Amino acid sequence: MTTTELTKKDMLLESLNELDFSNEPQFAQDLRSNAKNALENLEFPTSKTEYWKYTRIGKIINKTYGIQHEASDSNIAITPYLIPELDANIVVLVNGFFRADLSKIENESGLNISSLKDAVNNSNPFVENSLGKIAKAEKELFIALNTLCYTDGVAIEVDKNAVIEKPIHILNITNSDNLISNTRTIVKAEENSSIKIIESFVNLQGNESFTNNVSEFFLNANSNLEYNKIQNKNGESYQISTEQAYQLKDSNFTINTITLQGTLVRNNLNIEVDAEGCETNLNGIYLGEGKNHTDNHTIVDHLKPNCNSNEVYKGILDDNSVGVFNGKVFVRPDAQKTNAFQQNNNILLTDDAVINSKPELEIYADDVKCSHGSTIGQLDDEAIFYLQARGVSKRSAINMMITAFVKDALDRVSIPALKNYIDLKIDSRFN
Repeated sequence: MTTTELTKKDMLLESLNELDFSNEPQFAQDLRSNAKNALENLEFPTSKTEYWKYTRIGKIINKTYGIQHEASDSNIAITPYLIPELDANIVVLVNGFFRADLSKIENESGLNISSLKDAVNNSNPFVENSLGKIAKAEKELFIALNTLCYTDGVAIEVDKNAVIEKPIHILNITNSDNLISNTRTIVKAEENSSIKIIESFVNLQGNESFTNNVSEFFLNANSNLEYNKIQNKNGESYQISTEQAYQLKDSNFTINTITLQGTLVRNNLNIEVDAEGCETNLNGIYLGEGKNHTDNHTIVDHLKPNCNSNEVYKGILDDNSVGVFNGKVFVRPDAQKTNAFQQNNNILLTDDAVINSKPELEIYADDVKCSHGSTIGQLDDEAIFYLQARGVSKRSAINMMITAFVKDALDRVSIPALKNYIDLKIDSRFN
């Protein structure tokens, strides 16, 4: 490891070393200790790191950040960041800490929601046995960083046979300058259960901040979990987000990633399909403007036979923005009868916008049905002219075409109020 890399790591960890976790139970301290050891052996990715080939993180690691040591009672108006007409349990995190005074959690049979900090301190059996088990610190530097330094987050448990009617909206807010926050979400869906989760990331000030978020999802037999991630941070904001999912027999996991804003956004999605009859859906919409950089990396690892995975990502890049899509599907030798589909489509609105698209299949079984594809293009001038000839303004014509372009990815969102919210956000961006 070079001196430069050591210096960057020291810079990033300097303020985080002030955090004190000495009062946590032993299992949590052991987890953090293992993460600290892992960090010593992990290097910051560079352009020579294949997994990070198109994304340079110098903008993140060359800066100095502060931290919040504990939850603050500062008053925050969260209404502008809620989703209109959505009836949901609201869980609010501010600067990396759970805020009970801003949250609205109603008791529902079969559902347990708590702050991760409380779950850890109370030695919640699920958290004690599962935290860090699939998002492993030794695998990736930013997972290790989060495991070492997470301050709080959300723990969600869904009981066997429970069908949770209300979605859960986790509102992850940053409201301080030059702040780094490490938050964590852990979810267990027991056998025959069903739940829908929304997690939105926003900042109240347009100043520099860095959010490093990790989520772990455990899907037991015949469970159904939909996770919707909405990234909408303005100003000089940076986010690295990692989702790890583990699926058992006949489970259904859907993740919708909607990136509306962010100076540099990196999404790492890793799904391990470890039983027959599973369904996995990964969908994404990413909008680029200015010099924004959005990088979506996905891995679906099929370990067992008779499973389906579908992946649809749509990018619209304006100005000098950059998009990256690298989706990889593994089909292991035992995963016969796998059906895997992967598609990435992009529209470049200017000559200066850039997309790097690399869908991949790695197949070790012979009785499978797998396909992937990628397209890059511009809006059709003839189609715009056709609409204008029928009395539609050019701006409206462009908006209509963009709406049609993202439709099949947006249709995968099953919560009507959220779908309308995303649609309006896209509409306002290009109108």
